[in-house]
Amino acid sequence: MPRMLDVSDDVRAEIGNEEADRLLAGDNAPGSYDCTSCRTQGDSDLERTSTVLFVGDETAVLAFAHASCIPSQVVQVAEEQLQGAVRSITGGGPDSRGAGPTGTSDQAVLGITSGLVLIEGQLHPALVVEPTGPIARPGSGAGTDEFLPLLVEQGFEPVSDLSRMPAALPGWSVLLAMGQLHAVLQPGTGGGTPVSWWQAHQPLQVTDGWRAAANKSSTVLVFAARVGSIGQQPREDLLRNALAKAAANGSLVGAAMPLAGT
Repeated sequence: MPRMLDVSDDVRAEIGNEEADRLLAGDNAPGSYDCTSCRTQGDSDLERTSTVLFVGDETAVLAFAHASCIPSQVVQVAEEQLQGAVRSITGGGPDSRGAGPTGTSDQAVLGITSGLVLIEGQLHPALVVEPTGPIARPGSGAGTDEFLPLLVEQGFEPVSDLSRMPAALPGWSVLLAMGQLHAVLQPGTGGGTPVSWWQAHQPLQVTDGWRAAANKSSTVLVFAARVGSIGQQPREDLLRNALAKAAANGSLVGAAMPLAGT
């Protein structure tokens, strides 16, 4: 059965007719994939799938999304977003311009989940970041996972338990607009204009309770976990339990960030 891929004219122009035709023929198509928009699994054999090309100054990465989430398109992003330690891109697809940003052909998907976490008797709005694969520095060996050490270098602190609030991370913030999550911002080079550390390709909805708690405290807790530590948790009590387990295993870092927006 041919894969149900959509390749826009803009994407075709960037990757070339030969590569586009190979994708449509199923040669380089992903089969199953994690949607770059909603972060849930898709299957290009069973449902219409958009090809999305993320283009930086020097790097381009081809990703996939449910056609019902976003159309096939070219997305211009800062090079740092492709080359940095944290990549908000989908896995399994070929990089149309050589090796992927990790130095391998595999790409890590950065999943982000919002929830309310009970700490010191109070509910705090939190974001939980977990990649679907190891993230390494360029040039590191295959399978090397330096996700957490890279974040510690950025100012995140190891979380050994959830009994206390993580420390504030100066210069960082969480951008919320019209009740939707848009980005996590980090300081620009030399203290300049903040840039996106993580950016939603489609704004993510948060619950009214999460938004109310964030507006009340003007602070969001951002936790990052090693791949496989948290997973998809259907309830906030299960999410907290998974966070507590990751903390106990040394697989969690965190920071408190001011809320930007409403």
